Amino acid sequence: MKILVHGAGGHMGQIVCRMAEEGRCGAELAARVSPELASDPSNAVFSSLDEFSGAADVVVDFSNHSSTETLLTYCTERNLPVVVATTGQTEVERELIYATAENIPVFFSANMSVGIAVLADIAKRAAAAFPEADIEIIEKHHNRKLDVPSGTALMLANALHEVRENAVFNIGRHENGKRTPEEIGIHSIRLGNEVGTHEIIISNGNETITIKHEAENRALFAEGALKAAAFLYEKSAGLYTMKDMLN
Repeated sequence: MKILVHGAGGHMGQIVCRMAEEGRCGAELAARVSPELASDPSNAVFSSLDEFSGAADVVVDFSNHSSTETLLTYCTERNLPVVVATTGQTEVERELIYATAENIPVFFSANMSVGIAVLADIAKRAAAAFPEADIEIIEKHHNRKLDVPSGTALMLANALHEVRENAVFNIGRHENGKRTPEEIGIHSIRLGNEVGTHEIIISNGNETITIKHEAENRALFAEGALKAAAFLYEKSAGLYTMKDMLN
């Protein structure tokens, strides 16, 4: 399975490239593409996607959500499956992802951790078991992260919304007044070199359930992306998520 890594110059992209070179998840590195890199075709390094026309089976994208349109246009024209591992997409960009999935296989997840997918599943079951309980989400990331709240926190909130249809997200509660029963609070903390911690607290006043996932090494996201690529390889057109891969 030949992997084209888009965003190869970034921290996550570099880890994916290294793992692909090691053959993780059956991967083989086809090319590195990133605007931070000087093109060197002899070593399969390119500064933009349109410079690469070689053989590839799947594209893994760890660039930036602002490149969504360019990325999806390239993959559609070449009929290449793509793993979108960026976060912070605008509504327009998300709609473009959904539309592209009608033509090619697209794997789209705000978090490439299998553990986060398990966390979401457990949280949904807990929220359903305690329909009157209050729910709060706390997420922590490094001080360089741009999007607030994290895409993962929103993914978890949306998962909870599936069993709390009347839920309203209160992001960064900052006004006086008591919480409403429909609220799901989402709180963001940015400090140091925190890899990523997501905690969900569910309490009905008599008992409290706390579920937490801590990412200890960013390599887990790279490995998750390669697993997603292996899952996507030879799939038919459609939109796939971690939930699909786990099932």
